[in-house]
Order: sequence, then C-alpha cells, then structure tokens
Amino acid sequence: MVAPGALRVVRCGGSALRGARAVVSPCRYLLYVSGDFVKVYSVNTEETLRLIGGHADLVTGIQLNPQNHMQLYSCSLDGTIKLWDFMDGIPIKTFTVGTKLLALYTLASAEDSVFVVIPKKGERDTFQLVSVELTKGVGQDLEGKELSVVLDDVDASMKHIAFGREDTYVVSVKDVNLQVYFFKRKLLNRFSLSTVKTKGDNRFSCVVCHPKEDCIATGHADGKIRLWRNFHHKKEYTYSTLHWHHDIVMDLAFSMEGTRLLSGGVESVLVQWHNESSCQKDFLPRLGSPIEYISMSSDGVLCCTLHTDNRISIINSNLRFSRSIQGLIKSRDIKTGLVVDPRTKALVLNGEPGHLQFYSLQSDQQLFSLDIVQRQYIHQAGLKQSDLVKVAFSARGTWLATVEESEEVTDPELQLKLWLYNEEIQSFELNTRINTPHDNHITDMCFRDMDELGEDSLILVTTGRDCVFKVWVMVEDTDPEAQQSVSWSCDFVGSYHNYQATNCCFSEDGSLLAVSFEETVTVWDSLTWDLKCTFCHPPGNIRNICFGRLTCSKYLIGATDYGFLCCWNLLTCALEWSAHLNIVVLQPDPLSEHIAAISWLSKESSLFVFKPNEPRPIYIQRNLCKEKIRLAAFVPRDEPENTEKYLWLRKSQLFFLTDTQELMTLSTKSLEERLTPSSRQLAVEESVPMTPFSLLLGKHRHQQAQEDTDLGKLVVHKKQEQASPAVKELLHTPAHVLPSASFLCTIFINSLLISKENKSAEEVADEVEMESEKAEDDSDEEDVPAMEQEDTSHMELFGEMTCKLSKSQEKELRKIRKMDYSWLSAL
Repeated sequence: MVAPGALRVVRCGGSALRGARAVVSPCRYLLYVSGDFVKVYSVNTEETLRLIGGHADLVTGIQLNPQNHMQLYSCSLDGTIKLWDFMDGIPIKTFTVGTKLLALYTLASAEDSVFVVIPKKGERDTFQLVSVELTKGVGQDLEGKELSVVLDDVDASMKHIAFGREDTYVVSVKDVNLQVYFFKRKLLNRFSLSTVKTKGDNRFSCVVCHPKEDCIATGHADGKIRLWRNFHHKKEYTYSTLHWHHDIVMDLAFSMEGTRLLSGGVESVLVQWHNESSCQKDFLPRLGSPIEYISMSSDGVLCCTLHTDNRISIINSNLRFSRSIQGLIKSRDIKTGLVVDPRTKALVLNGEPGHLQFYSLQSDQQLFSLDIVQRQYIHQAGLKQSDLVKVAFSARGTWLATVEESEEVTDPELQLKLWLYNEEIQSFELNTRINTPHDNHITDMCFRDMDELGEDSLILVTTGRDCVFKVWVMVEDTDPEAQQSVSWSCDFVGSYHNYQATNCCFSEDGSLLAVSFEETVTVWDSLTWDLKCTFCHPPGNIRNICFGRLTCSKYLIGATDYGFLCCWNLLTCALEWSAHLNIVVLQPDPLSEHIAAISWLSKESSLFVFKPNEPRPIYIQRNLCKEKIRLAAFVPRDEPENTEKYLWLRKSQLFFLTDTQELMTLSTKSLEERLTPSSRQLAVEESVPMTPFSLLLGKHRHQQAQEDTDLGKLVVHKKQEQASPAVKELLHTPAHVLPSASFLCTIFINSLLISKENKSAEEVADEVEMESEKAEDDSDEEDVPAMEQEDTSHMELFGEMTCKLSKSQEKELRKIRKMDYSWLSAL
C-alpha cells in the first residue's frame, strides 16, 4: 500500500544567507536569515548558538526591537510577523497579516507598529510600504490586520527604502525615481534623474540615510554614489557625487555617528569614505565575492558584509577582516552532481569556479574547499575556461577522481585527476594527472565499490561521447624519482556498436558493470570484461541506471528520456516491470533496498520510493516542491531514525537540490523536534567569559564528571550528585526570579565543597587496590551504607549469636553486600 504523503519538505540548509540584512546585537551576537530560519551566531566564540524556527516560508526581514534589544522581529512570505526572545529562541508574539511580507523596518518612535513591504492588491509586480499596528492582547497569536499605506509604487527590495534622521521621513528609490515622505507634514517630494543630463546608468540600486543629519546617500548602477541634501524642497535640492566602483553599487551603510560611509559592489572590495569626501577613502579588498548587503553594529565596533556566494564576513571598525561564515556556495551550474564524502558524510559539489566544496549538513557551513583546476579564474563574459564537471569517491573516501574540461563544445580540453587522501594534512593530494582521457566529453564515472585493501579490487570506469568506456587501475610506479609509489593507467577499453556511452555503475558486490549506450544497457563481467547481456526499452535513450542492493541485487533499474522506468531481472535477462514516468533523478539508498525516483511533469516534481522486487511504490508524494529537482542523494545517518511508518528513511536521509540550488530534505519530525538540543539552549561554557569564577566552575564540573566515570557504581560520589542541582538551578534559572544573592551564596559554596566523609577518586581507587588488611577495613567501614548498618544492629538486638569471621571471609561478605539485587524484583 502507498503511504500517505505526511512527510514535511523542509529547507535543511544551503539556503541563501543574503535574503535580508544581518543584525548585530549590542551583546555581540550576529543574527542572520537562512531560509526559513534565523541563526544566532556568537562573534566571540565563532559558533552558531541557536537556530530560531517557526515560519512556514522564507524569512524576508529581521530587525531588533527598538524598545528591547534582546528581542527580535522577523517577517516571512507566510504572512506573519513574529517577535522573539532570541536568547532563548522563544516566540513571544505572532501577528498574522495575511499577505506576503517582503521587507521589514522598525522605528524607535513607533512602539506599537512596524513597517513592511507588501504586494499591492490587484496589480502585478507592484508593491506598497505599509504600517502594521501590532495589536495588544492576551495570547501569543494575534491579528495584524490594521494596515496604513505610507508609500505606493515602491521596490520589493529592503535596500530601496530607508528612514531618515529621528524617523521624521522615509525615502524610497525605484528605477530613476526618488521619493521622500515627511510624516509630520504629510508631504511627499519626488525627484527624478531621467531629466538630468548626466552620463552613465542613473538607475538607483540602494539608499541609506544619515543618522544625524538630513542627508540621503544613494547607490547607482553605474558605480556612482550621490549624497542628497536640501530635499525638503522640490526644486532647491542638491547632491554631490562619489565615484570609485566601476559597476553597480550593491549596498551602502553609514556608521553610527555618520562620519563614515561604507559601500560595496561586484569588485569584492569594501570601500570606506571619510567625511563624504572622495579624497579620503580606505579599502578592504579580496573579500571573495560581490557584496550584497552591509550591516553595522549599534556601537559601531563591528561591520558585517553578506556576499553573493553565501558568505558572511565580519569586519572590525578599523577595516580589518576578522572572520567569515561560509554557507553553501551557489555555483553557476552544478555539473558534478550531489556526491557524499564517505569520510565526513559531507555533501560534495561545485563551489567557487574550479573548486570542490565540502558542505556540512549538521552545521550548515562549508568544511573546506579543494582547488581542483588550480588556475586563476578570470571573471569575463565569453572567455572559455576550464571547470570541474565530474566527481567520484571510492568506498572509503581514500581516493577522489575528478574531471575538468574547458567550455569548448567541439574540441574540449580534458583532464582526469586522481587524488589520494593524506591523513597528516587532512586533505587530498594529487596523485595522477591524465591528459585527454577521452577524445570527447566524459559523461559519467564510478569506482568499483569493494574492499580497497586488495591490490586488484579498486578500479575506476569512465564513459565518454567518444563511444567507449575505459577502465583505469592502480599500478606500481617504477620511476625511482617518483614521489608516490602507485599511479593510475588505462587497463581496458570497451565499446558497443559505436554508440555513445552515457552512464555506468557497478553492482553491489562489484562483479558486474552496467554501461548504457544510448538506448541500450550493457552488462559486463568486471574480472574478464566479457559482455554478458544487453537490455533495451525503446524509444528513448537511457538517462539513469542503477543496480538493486541487498535482497534486490538481482535487479537493474533504468530510466529513459522518453518517460519510462524499467526494471530488468539479471537472472532471467528479461524485463520484470516498467512504468510510464518521466524520471529525472534516480537515486538508490546505499544502506537498504530502497530507490528514490523523482519525476517532473506539468511543472510538478513528484517522489516515488520503491523496491525493485515490488512494482508498487511504498511511498508517493505528489507536488514535492514548486521547483524542478535536479539532483538527490541519500546521506547515511549517524544513528538510525526511530520511525516505524517510514522505514525507508530509517538508515539514510534523502536530500535534494532544486533548480535554484535550494537544498531540501524530507523530515518526519515537527519543527521543535528538528531543532537540536544544542540549538535550543545556549551552552553556558560558550557564553560565560573566561573569568576566575568560570574557571573554578569548569574545574569542578570536570572533576565531578571524571569521578563519575572512574568510580562507576561506587557510592562515594553520591553527595556530589546531590549538590549538583544547586549549581544547575543557579545557572539556568532566569535572573528575575532568583532569590537574593545572600541566600544563594551559602548553598552555592557548599555545593563546591567536598565533604571529609567522602574521599577523592584517587584515594578510593588506591584503597580498593591496597592489599593491606587494615586499610581495607577502614575503607569498608566508611563505604557501608547506613541501611546495612541498621540491619546489623537489628540482628544484634534479637540476640543472634555470630561467630567471628576471618579477614578473607569478611572481604567476601562485603562484596556480597555491595551487589545489586534489584533485578530480583522483576521475578
């Protein structure tokens, strides 16, 4: 039976970190948008402390609450505005507006309202700036339906609206038009650069307002910055020009006092202008990629820039680079596919031009980037340059194979490189470079998935448009001057009727190799390279092939570009079943028999999960997402998922990448369950500064944990465990509900003291091992629980006669007393 589509499609990471301007709180926390979530990053510890989630769609804006800087407003495409206590990740209020919210602004003078950009009803691609009154009431979920239009015909980008000095006016730019609305006078002034006889592209790209003066700074598409003054009058306005950028100015930001102006663009350079003068400026170059947003902290100490490649750079006030946060890089085209590194379980795909990025799914950050092409990439349109197109890992992740080729269509420059992982440097080193491995584009490659300890077990197969597939094996390097002991060379070349080779894969045991040649799938013996059988299901070329696993290893699955999914039986060499589906992604789970097939039909992606031995799918989910899914991968879990309904997700998790390079996954958990414990609460050890108190506390905790581990079931540490709740309550209870410090002082100090009745871990360990009978007696007398002493005295009261035991008998009796007989209660 088909299970109902109850799984949630969630953005698990890789979302654009540049969806809105980041916010730097006064307590040095960086808050930034990542898809549906808001992340809290500690600038001091350089770690992501919290993942705030609650919106059902993309978050489009975040702002600190002007009345309480420990609270955060967020808006989303789901039509809600949420107020958060971001230190605890707790939603305080949710205001439902009921329409898409595209940008968010908060003002110190407007306590009970915020400003948002919404689509104008009845008109397409037309937006309004409105004021939303935040209803006061009991409960967490409230209505925010009272909207007041402030400006019409504004741009949807938050960079195109800014509020002026003391929140007395608001500025909006769109195309070549600038409009200023004064709140008190209810006056609207409009200005246009279309009639001004100036050279260059005058379109506005961003706007900011001076915090202390009536001055507006605007960025333009031709790289110029204009500083507007006297705009209270329609005809007597003036502006001056600053010009350094050779292309569009992507964002601007004033310092808190307004003495410095920061600008950024496609040059990947942060420019700092002093006193609005073109002669006084500083530069911070080589930031890696174009600057999308610029944010300043409220104290002016820090600046952060958000880049187009999903990177956040944190910069000090003296224009010195501090650190960066790198998310999933949005490459121009993902040609390598979605590959899993067996060593780190990281997703591996195209990153910067010519680089391979290793992306951690747990931290939503890039682990490292490997330069494959090792050439300087020149950002120039029309220039033919080499790029990375294919990637494959061996079973243990020891070997990495990459293919790079130039962008030439007819005669590409090809290179096949084999990389060996070096444990010492914790990275891959180039082992073999093969120039022109094929005469035309390489279409696919794979390693034989077997034990790599055998010399003849590890082989690599590549397929190409030159109508052949090639087998590459490791050979010993006889050159005495060679730096490595092994290298790779071609061992076999196969073809089939001069058809183009398109796909290849090995069976689970590595004994069979399947290679598709246009409409035909061929199966080869991997030891003798004899052709065993062929399969064909015309019309249409083979788009994807894969072998079944475990109990379904006798099946071969193939999808054609004409809309058929076929399953062949390798034992009978016959078609087992077929289905009419336009499969674009075919991905087997490496740890089970399940195979995920994703179809694309009528602008809708659907997921089918099946076992090859059963023609009926075990799970179907229609309309998986609104975008076309290009790639997918099963990533093994660290621990099996505790789910009975979706057994196919128990050992592995399915991730998929859309056309817009959004990384998504299927989740069986609710939002609260998905948030990891480390993201729900700030770790005390990370947030407490290194003071003598924190060092003492950390030493006490470490000592207590060590004693618990070493002593096992010994009862010596019981009083320490009883004292630990006092420390926990002191650290985790909110400050406003704690009793006075004088009351807590005695309890806290007593919890840090070690009672004289209990010996330290080292003393107890020594006494247990001592052979001295006197020492054993002393130790045992202290270790006898009170209940046992009472039982002994009780027996003496009844006048029972007991004979004197020897030392060895007493020792055995004490061992029996300490044994745990609680299991008898189950009988």
